Amino acid sequence: MEWNNLHEVLRSLYDDMMPLAADMAAVAKGLAGLGALFYVALKVWQALSRAEPIDVFPLLRPFALGLCIMFFPTIVLGTINAVLSPVVTGTHAILEDQVLDLNQLQQQKDQLEYEAVVRNPETAYMVSDEEFDKKLEELGWSPTDIGTMAGMYMDRTAYQVEKALKDWFRNLLEILFQAAALVIDTIRTFFLIVLSILGPIAFAISVWDGFQSTLTQWLTRYVSVYLWLPVADLFSSMLARIQSLILEQDIQMLADPTYIPDTSNTVYIIFMIIGIIGYFTIPTVTGWIIQAGGAGNFTRNVNQTAMKAGNIAGAGAGSATGNISGQLLK
Repeated sequence: MEWNNLHEVLRSLYDDMMPLAADMAAVAKGLAGLGALFYVALKVWQALSRAEPIDVFPLLRPFALGLCIMFFPTIVLGTINAVLSPVVTGTHAILEDQVLDLNQLQQQKDQLEYEAVVRNPETAYMVSDEEFDKKLEELGWSPTDIGTMAGMYMDRTAYQVEKALKDWFRNLLEILFQAAALVIDTIRTFFLIVLSILGPIAFAISVWDGFQSTLTQWLTRYVSVYLWLPVADLFSSMLARIQSLILEQDIQMLADPTYIPDTSNTVYIIFMIIGIIGYFTIPTVTGWIIQAGGAGNFTRNVNQTAMKAGNIAGAGAGSATGNISGQLLK
């Protein structure tokens, strides 16, 4: 819930800063008005110099852009966000369904793993206090029994330490996974705020002859950045679905009484690392949907950062696995 609250804070920040676009519209009106004057004058003088009739329709473009600047928050942002919001809502609903199924399957698997360990008399005392006390009561106080008790305490402590290390490393990867999603959402919100506040200036500049492409670039960049969140939700849904399929397979194997579960969570850790790296490829994937220029350096830096994060995470996973294996060999 804490991570969801942070994402909601970013949504509120975006809504709170939208009124600043109206303040920037005042500056854009003057810039657009001057640009419209030069634009209309140039087109009219070109037609007169060539002794051609004046085409009125192209001259309406500055006035249409002026209306968009005057009602920028309502006409532009309201329209674009209204069209794109269903995409965000739909992908988020898909993510919630997959995460709900994943949580239910994870609880079921944890319960089956506990039952499988308790079912084995040689390992039951390490996870169950009742089995541990029962086994102590069955022993006497001979030197051999005392040595067995000491070995039981050592095995139980080693098992708990190993489990704590695995849980700690898994929690660390989960935090990094959530942090990667928050980084993408924060950068997305920053880009959207900048594009929204300076949007009237972009519209005003596009009035000037020779800068018409500014309007198209602004629209493509805004839509591209806005789609980062739906793409991130789809990526998270894919990972959740893959983990659900793996959990379903583990649950089927745990139904066999002779199956000994593997509590190392290796597959889970691998997919966490994949998720951390994959989150930083979202700007590139979104660029395939909407072609938007101007973010090439950012995307390249993000990809380089993702590769470094992947190397660090992989090194951490190898180190943790090596330490655990060393403890088991001892």
